[in-house]
Amino acid sequence: MKKAFLLLLIMVSISVTAQQKLDLSYYLPNDVSYAKNIPTPKSVIGHEVGEWHVTHDKLVEYMKALAKASERVFIEDRGQTYEGRPLLLLTITSPKNHENLEQIRKQHIKATDDASVNVSSQPIVVYQGFSIHGNEPSGTNSALASAYYLAAAEGAKIDELLENTIILFDPSLNPDGLQRFAYWVNTNKADNINPDPNDREYHEVWPGGRTNHYWFDMNRDWLPVQLPESAARIASFHKWLPNILTDHHEMGTNSSFFFQPGIPSRTNPLTPQMNQDLTKEIATYHAKAFDKIGSTYYSEESFDDFYYGKGSTFPDINGSIGILFEQGSSRGHAQESENGVLTFPFTIRNQFTATLSTLEAAKNMRVKILKYQQSFYEKSRHSGDNKAIVFGDEKDAVKTYHLAAVLKKHQIKIHELKTDFTSKGKNFKKGYSYVVPMNQKNNRLVKAMFDVRTTFKDSLFYDVSAWTFNHAFGVDFADNISLSKAGEEIVDLKKKEGTIKNKSSVGYLFSWNEYETPKALNTILEKGLRAKVAMKQFKNNGESFDYGTIFIPAQNQKLNNSELYEFLNKIAVKNHINLKGVATGLNEGIDLGSRNFRVIKPQKIAMLVGSGMTSYDAGEIWHLLDQRFEMKLTKLDVSYASRINLDKYTTIVVPNSYSVDKRLEDKLKVWVRNGGVLIGYRNAVNWLSNKKFIDLKFNKTKIDTVENISFENKSLQSGAQVIGGAIFEAKTDRSHPVNFGYKSDKIALFRNTRQFIQADKKSYNNPIQYTDSPLLSGYVSKENLNVLKNTVPFKVNRLGSGKVIVFTDNTNFRAFWFGTNKLLMNAIFFGKLM
Repeated sequence: MKKAFLLLLIMVSISVTAQQKLDLSYYLPNDVSYAKNIPTPKSVIGHEVGEWHVTHDKLVEYMKALAKASERVFIEDRGQTYEGRPLLLLTITSPKNHENLEQIRKQHIKATDDASVNVSSQPIVVYQGFSIHGNEPSGTNSALASAYYLAAAEGAKIDELLENTIILFDPSLNPDGLQRFAYWVNTNKADNINPDPNDREYHEVWPGGRTNHYWFDMNRDWLPVQLPESAARIASFHKWLPNILTDHHEMGTNSSFFFQPGIPSRTNPLTPQMNQDLTKEIATYHAKAFDKIGSTYYSEESFDDFYYGKGSTFPDINGSIGILFEQGSSRGHAQESENGVLTFPFTIRNQFTATLSTLEAAKNMRVKILKYQQSFYEKSRHSGDNKAIVFGDEKDAVKTYHLAAVLKKHQIKIHELKTDFTSKGKNFKKGYSYVVPMNQKNNRLVKAMFDVRTTFKDSLFYDVSAWTFNHAFGVDFADNISLSKAGEEIVDLKKKEGTIKNKSSVGYLFSWNEYETPKALNTILEKGLRAKVAMKQFKNNGESFDYGTIFIPAQNQKLNNSELYEFLNKIAVKNHINLKGVATGLNEGIDLGSRNFRVIKPQKIAMLVGSGMTSYDAGEIWHLLDQRFEMKLTKLDVSYASRINLDKYTTIVVPNSYSVDKRLEDKLKVWVRNGGVLIGYRNAVNWLSNKKFIDLKFNKTKIDTVENISFENKSLQSGAQVIGGAIFEAKTDRSHPVNFGYKSDKIALFRNTRQFIQADKKSYNNPIQYTDSPLLSGYVSKENLNVLKNTVPFKVNRLGSGKVIVFTDNTNFRAFWFGTNKLLMNAIFFGKLM
């Protein structure tokens, strides 16, 4: 036993010492020479690759130095992250190709538009992206060595590669997350590297470096494109239509290295089989390269190609081949694992190896892959018919605009609606609706965006099983529509202009339907103006106004009539809403002086964050309030929240979480009883119920009985019971404040929990309730579906003078679930009225 322990110490010592004496030759092939005029990473950033975790500023410095020194490298800055870091892209190819690069790009795109174009002499285009998860850093750190190799290597081998390949090199897909993680591990690194997994270095603090500034998992945003980092890479993708896109990640420390294909039965049916066949052929190049350096690997045993919002799957619906790489992570500089001490340089070398093996495959399979892409788009053109889809919301032009904007980012052609029409009871209004012809190049991508699927080959998913965009954005939708409905193509997409009609000495009204009304209302309240909300429907001068209409009285305000008009005019323009100055307070229905117009108070909102809270959910709420509605949010860390005065806050949001400590629990309960509104999401619902904040009863589920399951496949049975992400329909009571601003009595909800709250016996206490046939799109087990029927995803109870509001479902999912954002805003502004 003692000998074994000593041997382990010796192995650790050798491994760590080897790491500390690194030089670039550990990574680089020795079958080529390297140009002396090209700077090495160490000469610019001050340390060897893998000695420290590279910070983003140093990464940028090196990439700029390479571009300055090498004729092979062109660098561009495509924008900034939320924290102001540049989003760089390097184009790497031969100097000869650089001289004619734009013509090469145009010819490449032309081949996707015209099947008669001969591609046999064209270069292949490869997009290589690194570390979209900031705390999976081996990818970005390997980009230092890879970029050096591509700029400095000399000889016939590299010349042939660069002559036949255009490399779009994205060294950091997530600069903000990378910087956050590099700071953590570097500040916790010891001079004598300690691989003990219990060391602080390997346990970064909340929220960790995986995500971007707003704590988003950006590897889910390739399809929705809601973040600046995504917008930059999607623009580059569609500009070039690369043939291969690689996505470099990390996984658990005890793992080896994964490359695609993933599990075959979990491939999206819209992905051509040839895509998977080519992916499998490319995998042979990875295997050969890893065998050469003695690294272990696996393929086809995990991960999937179903959700098209990931870097490894988005290319598959765009005529490209997406490839996921997953390296077992050292999560620092060296860590003990089942496979021995896993050093950071070792993980970098594997990522570097996969980078080069991809390029080797691309060079050798060039013509075959180019012809596949050409065939993909040829078949797409023939699969599109002379029909169209149309989507819109006759009362919410801005929300509809946001969906149209996603399509435009993907270079999908959209048209105005020629004239108003009705289809299956849905009203499509010109200026509030868009037509998408299906006889266009990207019709497969359009089909993927609006795909409805309720039957599957497999019941396990690495990510969501549904994302149907018309449900996500909460818009009306019709397909198989005649192209005659299409008006002019929209080249310059713009939001509807806001207006104010009539200067009034009585007051002003605006509907709550438009998406940006919460931002408008918050600005009005922050100005110190009085505002009221209509609890009932009414007509003023013959014009109908719905539940939730906002009334701004002209009298007894801090602004005089002229100042109020000018201020509200600016509000209308900025927030794209229509305000109406009224000539009388006498209405059909409730009058403007009625008690059924309830006062709305200014909101001071806080949210619990920190250990125990899900950073994704918290980040989505923060992003919604900060970016979409320009509302201040105080982030209260649970480590100190119990020690501060909560009385200044009107609303506190508890994102997905399991519990808080007893002191904070007691303090929150007192705060609610004194008049606060507490809003809990997902697992926080269970905690609030268990701690008697709210009285809830839950339906329990049984696991579906599946016979003849072997020991090998036993995990499949339990895994199939998870609701990984599907879309369900609920009916709504539009007179309830939580539903203000919705024109329909049905709503589509995204759900990935198994919390099933029983409906109240009093129907008016069930303002949102799942229908008898709730499944709209996605996978759910039969047992879960049966239990879900007629349950409620929303509940509100009084506690003292305050309210406790819970949502079992995420109303802000990944920043593209626009259709349910207003549920949270209603809970914030109107929670006291519920």
